[in-house]
Amino acid sequence: MPALPQPPESFIRLVQDRLHHRSPTTFAFNTNGDLSQVSAVLFLLGKDPNGEPFLILNKRSQRVRQSADLCCPGGGISPPMDFLLSKWLNLPATPLSRWPHGTWWRRHRKTDFPKLALLLAAALREGLEEMRLNPLGVTFLGPMPAQQLVMFKRAIYPLVGWVNRQRRFFPNWEVEKIVRIPVAALFDAGNYARYRISFKTGTPGAPDMPHRDMPCFVHRHNGQDELLWGATYRITEQFLNTIFGYLPPSMESLPVIHRRLDRHYLEGTSPQ
Repeated sequence: MPALPQPPESFIRLVQDRLHHRSPTTFAFNTNGDLSQVSAVLFLLGKDPNGEPFLILNKRSQRVRQSADLCCPGGGISPPMDFLLSKWLNLPATPLSRWPHGTWWRRHRKTDFPKLALLLAAALREGLEEMRLNPLGVTFLGPMPAQQLVMFKRAIYPLVGWVNRQRRFFPNWEVEKIVRIPVAALFDAGNYARYRISFKTGTPGAPDMPHRDMPCFVHRHNGQDELLWGATYRITEQFLNTIFGYLPPSMESLPVIHRRLDRHYLEGTSPQ
């Protein structure tokens, strides 16, 4: 397990510097074009009372598609609101204006900087809506390359942030609960597994569709297991590799966890 820098300020500087040196080469979307397939999420970090860093995730409620999955707070871009909010991020004391690499991006990434501001505006707005995250209480650490969703045609742009003081969150109807995973636990090979997923056809008597194996992380807390998999797992894996050079164990060597997904998983239930 890599040694995590202490105090938290050292951890923050390490993440900011390494994300900057390995930042995305471009943001592959046009701000004047169709933004319906672009999402921005916050890879949100914080610290426990002992100063140990943890990852903050949402567990999706039964009312939304992909229910019970762990995910980063965030969602799609909502023009014109997020365009207005992206202008607000240029004001003093906002997460983007406090970012130590912002001046460099304004000078050397002139085309991409407004896109970065738009993505961060969308992610912070969604964080406020989903869990009452205080946008002014977030320290922006940097962007990571986009992830392409497998089941849905959408590109997810992860933005790493640090929660400075906020300890309580208030989930809305989209979120069942907030899940905190110690960063140290992500380096324990015993917490990883192979997620074997099959899909119900919905036709009585018909066999399930062929299964698919995917790597996952198992978070064990208070006698309950939460599974981190899919795009959020890939974002987490990318973060660990970028900052610490860590790669999880090979999936072929891991124990298998079975799950069957049905139509409800893909559609969810609309709020009342």
